[in-house]
Amino acid sequence: MKKNPSKQKVIDAASSLFFQKGFHGTSVRDIAEKAAVNVSSVSYYFKGKQGLLEHAVTSYYEEYLKTIEQGINETSDWTALERLHALIFTIIQYKQSKLQLTCFIQRELSLDSVFVREMAVTYLAKENYYIRSIFSEALAVQKFGGDRKEYLLLQFKGMLITPYILHNEWKDQVIGEYSHEMFVNKYAEIIQKWVEFIVEN
Repeated sequence: MKKNPSKQKVIDAASSLFFQKGFHGTSVRDIAEKAAVNVSSVSYYFKGKQGLLEHAVTSYYEEYLKTIEQGINETSDWTALERLHALIFTIIQYKQSKLQLTCFIQRELSLDSVFVREMAVTYLAKENYYIRSIFSEALAVQKFGGDRKEYLLLQFKGMLITPYILHNEWKDQVIGEYSHEMFVNKYAEIIQKWVEFIVEN
């Protein structure tokens, strides 16, 4: 299906403003001005700011989960550790490619809200299933006690989201497309080395 350029401009503008000012700090007029469209366009395409948020987040997670599923299918005959390495790279690459929306979503997920509960029921549960499954395979879970395994999984999941929660810590180091690519490669490699250390020890 061909994308509507005006509709996409509204989505891009909203993602940027939600990231900078938060959902409640952003008005429909702000979005329209940044997207260079009429205010009525936001209502026409999305039925308002809440509808726009839901559309942006839904599209983000549907594409994200589809990307993960595709990667898992493509690596089905790889070793468990290789599959986990591939999953790490896929996740960091996707999150980095949609940096502002990723940071906004992670910030919202740290709050107890209807938004969080809806995301947990739908997309986060599925994401957690994939991460837990591949991680457990790679770590040969029979070698680890219950609590220890859960703590390691918690650390692992934390590493996957930390750059997008603590964005201000490193934002000045990532400028331009090449810089983003370098970050993906280096940060994914750090997590991969941590996994290898856990497996080997």
